[in-house]
Amino acid sequence: MLDDLAYIHKIDKSDALGIAIKEPDQLDYAFNLNLKTFSNIQNVVYAGMGGSALAASLSLSWPGYKLPFEVIRNYDLPAYVNGQTLCIIASYSGNTEETLSALTQAEQKRAQIVIIASGGKLKAQAEEKGYPIAVIPVAKQPRYAVFYNFKALYQIITSIGVATNEDNEAINRAAEFLRGQVQLWKPDIPTKDNLAKQIALDALGKSVVIYGGPLLAPAAYKWKISFNENAKQVAWTGVYSEFNHNEFIGWSNQPVDKPYCIIDLRSQFEHPRISQRFVLSSKLLSGKRPSPIVVDASGNNLLEHLLYSVLLGDFVTLYCSIAAGTDPEPVDLVEKFKVMLAQESVND
Repeated sequence: MLDDLAYIHKIDKSDALGIAIKEPDQLDYAFNLNLKTFSNIQNVVYAGMGGSALAASLSLSWPGYKLPFEVIRNYDLPAYVNGQTLCIIASYSGNTEETLSALTQAEQKRAQIVIIASGGKLKAQAEEKGYPIAVIPVAKQPRYAVFYNFKALYQIITSIGVATNEDNEAINRAAEFLRGQVQLWKPDIPTKDNLAKQIALDALGKSVVIYGGPLLAPAAYKWKISFNENAKQVAWTGVYSEFNHNEFIGWSNQPVDKPYCIIDLRSQFEHPRISQRFVLSSKLLSGKRPSPIVVDASGNNLLEHLLYSVLLGDFVTLYCSIAAGTDPEPVDLVEKFKVMLAQESVND
């Protein structure tokens, strides 16, 4: 099925696979930010939802921060936000209501503000009020623009000196590395040689649980997003070593034939004890849960491991959707929900 190119093109009406193949090119994009001079920044808050928040989570693993950093995925900013806080307000559409609420509060608290958006109300407010803005190129769905968002965030935090690792060449090298990797996952590579297709067929129609250590946890969360939106499957994530303190026991009485698919994202750059926890957990849970699919991240450094893991998840979930006979691009229920929620707001 997944080796039938005619079938793939018939189901993948919006060429989501073609978009995924070009995702590494997003890391080459240079944003015209025109950043103003920020002063006396003591902490950084990033407000965003869904895929727009993912770049912030990735940035905690690489490049990291010299200052306290918090990702806000709701309507309200923390009480500590003040004039010494850098607030990065991000929404791909520019119209996400939680993020617009965060912008209003950032203004009230006189925080220092930067915008990331492709358009919408956020872009309009940035232009009206003179906020620096990284304008994300238009993509078919926000989840297809994560690497744009990541590059924009990297430019912002390195420009104002709050990043731990400032290495533009690392991103350039990562983009080139990823361009090579996607050649192994393209539709014309047969299943027997295509890791993304193999994982997709194992995960098809199951509830998927993706585990990572602290460094790859953001990538695991991107797999969850992609299983939800691309494959239209239920998925959730867990993080080692927290897993061993609670969720570990939750698997101990689950029959192996339950419709679960477990995926472990592993990296040699995690703490050595994290790797040991993965191995010992699998031993102790053998026969009590399905055997995990182990994905050993590829690359020469943590950044490449992180982005490799994100991109592989995109391909896996696109193939899952195609194998199920479903176009991966539309998220009609989300769009319908937004319309209904907006109507409720007007009626109130």
